[in-house]
Amino acid sequence: MTYAVNAAVAQVEAPPIAEAMTWVRKGERNRALLNLCQAVPGYPAALALREEVARAALRPETGLYTDILGLPSLREALAAHMAWDYKGAVAPANVAITAGCNQAFCTTLMALAGAGDNIILPAPCYFNHQMWADMLGIETRHIPAFCAEGPWPDAAKVVIDARTRAIVLCSPNNPTGSIYPPEVIAAFYELAASRGVALVIDETYKDFRPTPAPLHDLFARSGWQETFIQLYSFSKIFAMTGYRAGSIVAGERLMREIEKAQDTVAICAPHISQAAALFGLQHLQAWKDEKKAIMLDRVQAVRMAFKHPDLRYELISAGAYFAYVRHPFAGSSARDVARRLAGEHDLLCLPGSMFGPGQENYLRIAFANVEAGVMPQVVERLIESQISAMSSSSSGFSMV
Repeated sequence: MTYAVNAAVAQVEAPPIAEAMTWVRKGERNRALLNLCQAVPGYPAALALREEVARAALRPETGLYTDILGLPSLREALAAHMAWDYKGAVAPANVAITAGCNQAFCTTLMALAGAGDNIILPAPCYFNHQMWADMLGIETRHIPAFCAEGPWPDAAKVVIDARTRAIVLCSPNNPTGSIYPPEVIAAFYELAASRGVALVIDETYKDFRPTPAPLHDLFARSGWQETFIQLYSFSKIFAMTGYRAGSIVAGERLMREIEKAQDTVAICAPHISQAAALFGLQHLQAWKDEKKAIMLDRVQAVRMAFKHPDLRYELISAGAYFAYVRHPFAGSSARDVARRLAGEHDLLCLPGSMFGPGQENYLRIAFANVEAGVMPQVVERLIESQISAMSSSSSGFSMV
C-alpha cells in the first residue's frame, strides 16, 4: 500500500514550461527551434556583475546565512531605489529580500490568506499565482482584464466579500505585456483600502516600461503600508534568472508575518545572489538603460512584424517581455494550437489557457530571448501554420 499525496497539490496541473517543452519535435530538423515559451533575457548578466559574483564567492561570509529578510545593505539600497523610481517613501524596514519573485508571492500570500479565504485575480493571470493559491486551498475569483484597458475595479466590487484577503495584479502584465493605467491602479487601491484587503502588485517587469514615469503614485500616498504590497525581481533587469533574487515591499506589520514564512521556506535568499543584486543596484544603471532600450526595440519589432498582410494571428498587446496573440483557428483549443506550432512549425509558445479562464483563443509569445531581427521569422512560421491548416483537411483546424 503506497502513501497518499496532498490532494490540493495533486489537482494542480504540471508546470506549464515543463509541459510545453515536451511538445518540441524530437530528432532532426532543418531549422532552429524558436523557443518563445519562457520569459528569459537573451543576453547574459553584465561581465562586471559576474566578476563581482566570483569575488563574492571567495569571501568566507558569503557562505553564511544573511538576516531572514535580507542583507541590510541590500534592503537599504532597494528602498532607496523604489523611493526614487516611484517618487515616494520607502524605508529599509519595508523591504524583504526573497529567493525570486515567485517566493515573494508565495510568502506574501501565506502571510495574508489561508484555506477558505479568497483572492481576486484578473484573467489572464500569471500561472504560478493561480497554482500557489490552489495549493493553499485559497479560492481565486477571476475578473476580466484585457490588455491596455486593464482590469476594471467595478468587476472586483461584485465578487469581493468578507473572506477576500487580497486583490492581485501584475503590471507590466504577464502574459499580455500590457501596463495598467495609473488611474486603474489607483481605483483598485482605493477599493482595497475601503474594504480592508491588500492590494498586491507583481511588478517584476517595471523596469521595462516605455517611459520613466512611475507606474503609479501609491508609494507617495500617506499610509500606503496598510494596503499596498509590491513584489519585484532582480532576475530580468540584471539577467540573473538563475540566481533567484526578488523582493517584497510592504508595511512592517506584514513583514513580521512574512519573516516567519521566509524562515521556514528558505531561511534567507542566497547570500551570493543578494550580493549580485546589490552590485547591480549600485553599479549597473548604464547597463540597465542599454538593455531596457534593447527590449523596447524588440517590442517595436514585434508590432511591425505582426502587420504582415497575410497574417491571420492578431496581436492583442505587446510590452515588456510578452506578446499576447489571438489565434485564427475557430473552435480549436489554445493548447492544440500551441502544440501544433511546436511540433510542426518549430515555434514554441504557451497557450492562453495556461493563464486562466476564457483564454482559449490566445497564445503568449515571450520574445525577450530572441533579437529584434528574429521577429519576422516568428511571423513566417505563424503564416506557415495557417497554410498548413488550410491544406490539410484532416488537421481539425478551421480558420476564423
